[in-house]
Amino acid sequence: MNPDHFTFIDLFAGIGGIRLGVTQGFGAGECVFSSDKDKSAAKTYEINFNERPHGDITAIDPKEIPDHDLLLGGFPCQAFSICGEMKGFADTRGTLFFNIEEILRVKKPYTFLLENVKQLKSHDKGKTFQTVLHRLTELNYNVHHTVLNALDYGVPQKRERTFIVGFREPIAFTFPPPFPVRADLANIVEPEASVNKKYFISPEMYAEIARKIKKAPAGTGPTIWHQNKSGNVSVLPYSCALRAGASYNYLLVNGKRRPTERELLRLQGFPEDFKIAVPYTQLRKQAGNSVAVPVIHAVASAMRRAILEKKPIA
Repeated sequence: MNPDHFTFIDLFAGIGGIRLGVTQGFGAGECVFSSDKDKSAAKTYEINFNERPHGDITAIDPKEIPDHDLLLGGFPCQAFSICGEMKGFADTRGTLFFNIEEILRVKKPYTFLLENVKQLKSHDKGKTFQTVLHRLTELNYNVHHTVLNALDYGVPQKRERTFIVGFREPIAFTFPPPFPVRADLANIVEPEASVNKKYFISPEMYAEIARKIKKAPAGTGPTIWHQNKSGNVSVLPYSCALRAGASYNYLLVNGKRRPTERELLRLQGFPEDFKIAVPYTQLRKQAGNSVAVPVIHAVASAMRRAILEKKPIA
């Protein structure tokens, strides 16, 4: 694989967060195939990449997918997440990993990058993850994996995710170290006076939520109020992980309002020129289902470096 001239496919593409991060990290790459069955996400993807993703990957014969050097797959995480009740491969969404496996078997790309929730590694006492690793190594890939937190890679969002990287050659690979300085929430939040009143909650709701605060941080900067499933509220100088199906009020800027569409995208590290093509409700879901772009950028840069250097595994 030439890291300056290569092709890739974008599976479970969502709104293109992994694609953005990879092309930033490699500084190159031609997408020859993309897929996502969510029509709303496909609309956002198309307006930003001038490409309409194919539909449900389970209905596509792997032989019909173009040859490619790099496979990207942020395969659905709900089956392995705490909020998704952690049913794993017993959940239809969990079996989608095996579609990735079949494409790797048939098309044999040089490398791949997969992303999923942190709980994938511990699900079913680690048995699920061992199944994933076993199936990938059986395909003759040298596999590397870790958990990275977006908070350490340029966005003010605590978002821990499992990353799996594989190469068809036994080359050394190291995941990127954390950035020396954390991102400032103040660079994400819009001035309160410029935010439409529709995003603000009522004074009564504010008072109700404020009564549930456990602890507030020192300082005068902006905060995100996070209400967890048990009803407790934390006041933090960063956002907790964006979630597609969460209530409207689980994250509140300064306890007063919901994040705007642009703020949600900024929390995931999307560029300012990323186009918004859908209503707020759909954008919230899309942002929650997406990835932190700077994390992908950092991992992709490390992949590029590994491919160029081709150092043997110690």
